[in-house]
Amino acid sequence: MVINNFNQLITKVSKFGKKRKVAVTVAEDEHTLEAVFKAKEDKIVDPILIGNEEKIKGILNNKDYVLDDNLIIDVEDDKDAAYKAVELVNTNKADFIMKGKIQTADLLRSVVDKEKGIRTEKLMSHFAILEIPTYHKLLVITDGGMVMYPNLEEKKQIIQNAVDVMMSLGYEKPKVGVLAAVERVNPKMPETVDAAELKKMNERGEIKNCIIEGPISYDLSINEESAKIKGFNSSVVGDVDILLASNITVGNILAKSLIYSGNSKMAGFVVGAKTPIVLTSRGSSMEEKYLSLVLSAASV
Repeated sequence: MVINNFNQLITKVSKFGKKRKVAVTVAEDEHTLEAVFKAKEDKIVDPILIGNEEKIKGILNNKDYVLDDNLIIDVEDDKDAAYKAVELVNTNKADFIMKGKIQTADLLRSVVDKEKGIRTEKLMSHFAILEIPTYHKLLVITDGGMVMYPNLEEKKQIIQNAVDVMMSLGYEKPKVGVLAAVERVNPKMPETVDAAELKKMNERGEIKNCIIEGPISYDLSINEESAKIKGFNSSVVGDVDILLASNITVGNILAKSLIYSGNSKMAGFVVGAKTPIVLTSRGSSMEEKYLSLVLSAASV
């Protein structure tokens, strides 16, 4: 199965028949609540709002949103809100977490807490999926939000995290491109060396349920004609599902360039914890927050 656009993803999730419960941490944020209640209206999530009860109810009243009082949890500060969200996941009262008006570091601190957190043995990485007007299906970029300078083993885990999410969405064997500026191994360019090794790992069965190509440039990954001109043959060219960035800067700039200069739409969350964590930035649009909720609900 291949998902071509976000409308297909929304349709898929709305047919689940069971809404996912999302714990919204420090929920007194207007754009966050707009996204949450749109997802609620579309029968995708049921929210639990954690934060300053008075401020939350103020926004709800202004927007004419209706929510039972027992689904609003009043806490004293951001730290308490973060730990409450984690507690709800650990007690199976919430399916995933969404960041509201809270610093990312404060939320993640509760997630990785050794005693109370929801961290697993997996590496935590950021999964971003984009709808690009000039591409024929949704495209994943990872990791532009969590792991700053991944080594070879971390890149392996980032790929596996992304593949696991794609499989939960219904993909059978997603195609992965390990990005570099060139298609040949150059010892002076470490990302090309890592890319070649990741491809070998895939061929040896050490990275499962996907097809890996690398090193490969961005143009060859998404444009078959460019690959023909360069004489580069691979089943991945022009049909890639997942792009692995060499570091957080590359992933972040690539995704934001596609959004702000290429009119693309994006959804994303952190994968590798016990449950998805929606960590959209403060500058994210309501639509991005909504689509991230949809993606997380589809992945649980």
